[in-house]
Amino acid sequence: MNAQRFRELHDGPALLVLPNAWDAASAAVVCHAGASAVATTSAGVAWSCGWPDGDCLPANEMLAAVRRIVRTIDVPLSVDAEEGCSDDPAEVAAFVSALVDAGVAGINIEDGTHAPDLLAAKLRAIRAALGGRDLYINARTDVFLRGMASGDAGVEEVLRRAALYREAGADGFFVPGIKAVDDVRRVAAGIAPMPLNVMLVPGLPSREALYEAGARRLSAGIALSVEAYATAGRMAAELLEREAPEIGYATLNKLLDR
Repeated sequence: MNAQRFRELHDGPALLVLPNAWDAASAAVVCHAGASAVATTSAGVAWSCGWPDGDCLPANEMLAAVRRIVRTIDVPLSVDAEEGCSDDPAEVAAFVSALVDAGVAGINIEDGTHAPDLLAAKLRAIRAALGGRDLYINARTDVFLRGMASGDAGVEEVLRRAALYREAGADGFFVPGIKAVDDVRRVAAGIAPMPLNVMLVPGLPSREALYEAGARRLSAGIALSVEAYATAGRMAAELLEREAPEIGYATLNKLLDR
């Protein structure tokens, strides 16, 4: 039921906006603020568990964090599973099955720097392992985010990967880093009827412009979690009567890289 409800939220008259949470308390706060669904930020979840971002968080720790979040909310939960915590499609499928057993409605799973065929293999393994159980799978490509390509070449590569992932079982497509309206429009048209998910980045067009261009989902990414930790750092510095430290993505990763 939650997966179907989550799928339907992508068909509304405006962007589905997801303020990404990173633990049970932040998920509860996001719901209290009025969110119709909750998505996790992989970086935020990793930091909250004491690990740097970048597919470092062990699968069992991510699963434990997800179970705590599910207990505190009554809306659909989508989990950013990074690359699935493994390069082995069978291991990824087993992990995602455990997430579904825990009550997850959707996942993000990304290709990262690997060849697209690996994510396609993971997607096929996940669908086979689910055995008909419903799960909204948002396939993510980092072509724009990592600067692998841009402009026309970037759009063409994104569309090539989208077709591969759709055939393998993806429901939606996440392209973090894309922000030019024309690029959004071309990608959205090229992947239809798959919903296009974009991420909050500097210079992103208005929600209305994104929706008109064909985007259907907007994720906050790390924004809320970084601001929360930065606020904690500023308040701690004030209490200690010291200069406030700069807290951002790179700083948090460095502090937790042990």
